[in-house]
Amino acid sequence: MTIVRSTLSGLRVLLAFTLLLGLAYPLAVTGAGQALFGWRADGSLVRADGTPTRDRAEAVGSALVGQQFTGDAWFHPRPSAAGDGYDTLASAGSNLGPESPDLVAAITERRAQVAATEGVDPAEVPADAVTASGSGLDPDVSPAYAAIQVDRVAAARGLEPERVRELVTEHTRGRTLGVLGDPRVDVLGLNTALQAVAPALPERPE
Repeated sequence: MTIVRSTLSGLRVLLAFTLLLGLAYPLAVTGAGQALFGWRADGSLVRADGTPTRDRAEAVGSALVGQQFTGDAWFHPRPSAAGDGYDTLASAGSNLGPESPDLVAAITERRAQVAATEGVDPAEVPADAVTASGSGLDPDVSPAYAAIQVDRVAAARGLEPERVRELVTEHTRGRTLGVLGDPRVDVLGLNTALQAVAPALPERPE
């Protein structure tokens, strides 16, 4: 009889905690997130004009997730090792160590490619232009990497380089709380702003 009572008590506790932590708590957290931080809870989606949206059909990307931009008219993101590149279902870095021959070869190749594309000396190519982030989905680049892309983008868009530099400055964020991390440039936000200024190109990245 004691074993039966103990078993029933255990089952009641299991059921209670299942309902509380497996149902009530997730619903409460989800409801609070939707009510207080709806845009962020839905993925921080952005329209082609750079404004926030919660409609996935009209979104061109997320402010939190990097994506590929190709062609001279766009600012390029940092490389990605997530799946075949920028794959949100395979978020990860390359896991290659600093002495890996594969990593050294990849960095050397990327540095030469970026230098040729931007018309700069290979020594001027910043680290984030040739190395993938830990997630493979970093949405930002360093101000240094954005700076060497200005002339190329300005020429392709038919804009003055100074106007493009102004947009870069507008989309540069400082250190979090003034001390954490480094200044960074929001690539998606910058590219959507460029599209608003010179919209004669496709609205979505290639």
